[in-house]
Amino acid sequence: MFCRSFFYNFNLRDPGRGGGRSIFFILFFCLWVLPGPAQQVSVYDLIRHIPGAEVREVTPDSMYKAAWEIMIPQPLDHKHKWKGYFKQRIWVSYVDSLKPVVMVTEGYAAGRNYVSELARLTGANQIIVEHRYFGRSVPDAMDWRYLTIQQAAADHHRIFTLFKKVWPGKWIITGISKGGQTTMYYKYFYPEDADICVPYVGPLNFSIVDPRIFTFLDTVGSDRCRAKIHAYQMQLLRRRKEVFPLFEKYAGERGFSWTRAGGDSAAYEYAVLELPFAFWQWGLKCKKIPGDKASADSLFVFFRDANIFNYFSDIGIKIFEPFFYQAMTQLGYYGYRPSRYGREIRHVKDSTFHFAAPRHVRLKYDDHIMSRVNDFLQDKGNYFIYIYGGTDTWSATAVRLHGKARAIQVFKPGGSHYTRIGNLPEYQRKIVLDTLRKWITDPGN
Repeated sequence: MFCRSFFYNFNLRDPGRGGGRSIFFILFFCLWVLPGPAQQVSVYDLIRHIPGAEVREVTPDSMYKAAWEIMIPQPLDHKHKWKGYFKQRIWVSYVDSLKPVVMVTEGYAAGRNYVSELARLTGANQIIVEHRYFGRSVPDAMDWRYLTIQQAAADHHRIFTLFKKVWPGKWIITGISKGGQTTMYYKYFYPEDADICVPYVGPLNFSIVDPRIFTFLDTVGSDRCRAKIHAYQMQLLRRRKEVFPLFEKYAGERGFSWTRAGGDSAAYEYAVLELPFAFWQWGLKCKKIPGDKASADSLFVFFRDANIFNYFSDIGIKIFEPFFYQAMTQLGYYGYRPSRYGREIRHVKDSTFHFAAPRHVRLKYDDHIMSRVNDFLQDKGNYFIYIYGGTDTWSATAVRLHGKARAIQVFKPGGSHYTRIGNLPEYQRKIVLDTLRKWITDPGN
C-alpha cells in the first residue's frame, strides 16, 4: 500500500516535468526493497518507456492530470512480426490508477484528443485508438492484406495488455458507428479483455449490399414522408438542367473532382441515390424537403445541406478508401436501386461502392465472418450495451438480441446516428446508466 499511495501523491504534485530521476528511484525502491503484491509501475514511467514509441505530452482536459499523444509500434501482421511494423496513434488521458479505463475504438482517424461520453460519465482514464490504415496510423507501403478486423483487434489487444499493467481496474470498450463495429470485433477475438462494451449506432452487415437496408428504407417513417423524399429525388433528376449547374459551381468552389465516381454527372446521380439513406441516418426533417414548385435554388440548397457531395469526391474517397476496402472484403455495406428512377439514372454504372475501393486490388468478400461474430454476440457477448437510433438507417442492420448473452439494447424513438446516452429519453437513459453502474461494481464481471 505504501508504494501505491506514494506514487499517487508524487504524480499528483508532479505530472511529469523534471521528475524522471525521482520516479526512477521510487520505482527501483518499490520493486527491489519493498515486498508484497502492492508493487505497481507508474503510468508515467510506462508511457516513457514503451519501446520505439514517439511520446508527446499534450494539454489534458480539466478532468485529467496528464495526457499524451503516442505513436506506438504495431506489427503489420501480429502472427508474423518479421513482416514489419507501422506506428499507430493513440491518445492517453490519466486521472487515477485505481479508476476504470475507457478505451475508444475509433473506426477511422483520431486526429485529436477528446473526452468520450462514457469517460465523462464514469470519471475514467481514457485511451483513444486510431484505426490502422487511417490518419497517421498508416504503413509505409499500403499492403491491403493486413487491413482486417483480426489485425485491428490484435492492435487493441496489444494496447490493452500494455496498459493493464498500470490500470488493473474495469475496462470499458466503446466506439461510435464503425468504431462501434470495431468494439464488437475486438470482443469477438479477445473476449477476456473488456469488462463492458458499449457500441453506439454500430451496424453488423451480412453482405456487400445488405438487403435489410432496403427493407428499412421502404418502411421507416410515414408513407407521406417517404413519398416526399422520392418525389424530391425525381425533381433533382428531371430538372437536372437547372440544378446541375449549381452543383458544378459549388464543386468548383471547393475543389471537388469526381474521377473515381465516373465524372461529375455520375457523382450527381450517386448523390441523388444517397439521399434516402442520408435523410434517415442524420435525422433530416421532412417538412424542409422542397416541393414540386420549388425553385432550382431551393432544390439545390436542401441537396447541398444534406452534406453528401464530399462522400463521392476524389478527396473524400481517398480519405475513406481504407474503409471501402474493409466494406468490400469483410464489413459489408449497402448499395442503391437505380431502377426505381427509370431512365432518369443515366450515368451510374455500379450500384455498389466497389468504385470507391482501392484500385487494382483483389477484393474478395468473406461471406461468413459477420455471421460468426453475430453468433458470438448472441450467446457469449456478455456485458454489452447496444445503443441505436430508432430511425437511423444503420439500425436496419443493428445487432438484434435473441440469444442468452447478458446484454441490453435501446433504440431511441426517432433517434438518428447522433444518438448518445445523453440524449436518450429519461427512461432509457436510466436503464443504461443503472446497468452500467451495476456492471462496473459487479465483482463477478
